[in-house]
Amino acid sequence: MDWFYSHRYTIGIVVGVVFGILARLNMLRTDYRQYPTYPHGKIIHISLGVIAAALGAVAVPALLDKNYTAVTFLSLAAQQFRDVRNMERQSLSKVDELELVPRGAAYIEGIAMVFEGRNYLVIFSAFLASLFSILFAWYWGIVAGIVSIWIANYFKSGNNLAKIADIEPADIRMDGPDLFVGSVYIMNVGLTDTRDKILEHGLGFLIKPKNRNARVTLAHLGQRQAILHDISTLFGAYRDEGEPSLRPMAKLDLNTGTLAVLLLLQEKDVEKTNIALHRVPVLESAVRMPSEAGVNKKKEA
Repeated sequence: MDWFYSHRYTIGIVVGVVFGILARLNMLRTDYRQYPTYPHGKIIHISLGVIAAALGAVAVPALLDKNYTAVTFLSLAAQQFRDVRNMERQSLSKVDELELVPRGAAYIEGIAMVFEGRNYLVIFSAFLASLFSILFAWYWGIVAGIVSIWIANYFKSGNNLAKIADIEPADIRMDGPDLFVGSVYIMNVGLTDTRDKILEHGLGFLIKPKNRNARVTLAHLGQRQAILHDISTLFGAYRDEGEPSLRPMAKLDLNTGTLAVLLLLQEKDVEKTNIALHRVPVLESAVRMPSEAGVNKKKEA
């Protein structure tokens, strides 16, 4: 009987580790932001994913054997993953100093939080696959592992701008030295050469919040900077160091909460840019929900 359970534990741990690693690979993407970098950035995160998978899988036999003290190593794992978050924050902050259009502190904090959270999702996937393999059979562990990867995939990404706002192109116009996107004032442009470059390479968009919560979220400076960075990364920023007048900007219409965005891009394509704007992530640190405050809720009759 001991051999049977020992053998089942081995199968459970193997299944758990495999699905934990698969979950991490499924959540690891190097996209247009080129982060994590390839191959060294990926090696770091895959290695941490293997550790997280092993921790989640081994926790099940420890609990079933009532070896509760062994489970305390999960607290060490949590500390390790918090260090990962700090590492990502510091690395991205250093790189951000060299960006023509920076990410901003809020975007960097969001990325660091994501990489910490995904290791916990790996532990969850490994734990679930290992648990079902040991308690029932190895094929139930595979089913549980597949379900856990689907759950992890669901939680790996948040909302985008399309969920909280309506986005439409807008004309860029000059009223003397004053630059407008639609009816929203952006800035004063003194040099004629700079005005011509903005009119030639600039694109304007109006981002209209769908509700009061979205209005506060779009007013967040970190969210605005994330929008400018993502689009400039995708289509190239038309600027260079030492040219403060040639920079993308986002200004609010204080009366309506509409965000006017001025983009200066190497590749000027209204349709593609509009699609990309709809896919810009909403930063967790920028989300505000004033409608949920007790003072703003309607009193029940």
